[in-house]
Amino acid sequence: MRFFDPHIHISSRTTDDLQAMAAAGVRAVIEPAFWLGQPRTNVGSFIDYFSSLVGWERFRCSQFGIAHYCAIGLNSKEANNEKLAREVLEVIPQFALKEGVVAIGEIGYDEITEAEDFAYRAQLDIAREHDMVVMVHTPHRDKKGGTLRSIEVAREHGIPMTKLVIDHNNEETVRSVLDSGAWAAFTIYPNTKMGSERMVEVVRQYGPERIIVDSSADWGVSDPLSVPKTARLMLERGIPLAAVEAVTWGNALQAYAQSQQVDVAALDQTPRLDQRQLFADNSVLRGQTPRVDEFVPN
Repeated sequence: MRFFDPHIHISSRTTDDLQAMAAAGVRAVIEPAFWLGQPRTNVGSFIDYFSSLVGWERFRCSQFGIAHYCAIGLNSKEANNEKLAREVLEVIPQFALKEGVVAIGEIGYDEITEAEDFAYRAQLDIAREHDMVVMVHTPHRDKKGGTLRSIEVAREHGIPMTKLVIDHNNEETVRSVLDSGAWAAFTIYPNTKMGSERMVEVVRQYGPERIIVDSSADWGVSDPLSVPKTARLMLERGIPLAAVEAVTWGNALQAYAQSQQVDVAALDQTPRLDQRQLFADNSVLRGQTPRVDEFVPN
């Protein structure tokens, strides 16, 4: 099987992770912009970070046969530094239209403050202006209230529900998200958020339509193989193959291909690697022999 992990923070993962992901069948990923574990102090830090998402991390994944896309946005946590947030909001349009950017995200609410609301609304306007998909981070506290508010505000700003991906769902929010017409994404985290076994039952109860599975693997305790592991468990528990393929590949592809940035035909082909390639004179290798896959004509 092949897998699309549409929410993973590649910049915090090692090359060992990328090799393991490729071996497990992960063919494509989306890396949404988020916070780094400690607050950034100037807009230049965001500019360099956004640049890495459309540059180095995209290249790094390609060296292991994984197609890398990203979402650009100001995360809700750092939106509370209002002065810095306004500076960051000014540069987001410069990156939002770059190659490989499939959405504005991850944006939304954390503590559901006025500052977060301002940043969320401003970025919804950017997304609407450029007809972009929006990836929404739902808060860990007051999950249901924050989710409903995220949907309501997106509607106010004219975002089509077909272009709204609500992430970090659980059993409490899934029905509301699906009823809204938005995409319902679920983060599979060890011990917290949504586990693989619970995810199996969600798909069993609600079916696969507009449901997406992701790992949200980052610099904390998380698993970059959550998507293939969850797929395997679904099959073991009797979920039909077509449904498993939908929630771990097809739905994410359908949602984010609306960006016109995803080469669907290329994803259908077996990737050919050329690890002789460099990015800004840098290689992912450290003295190893580069893997070079020669083209084999039909």
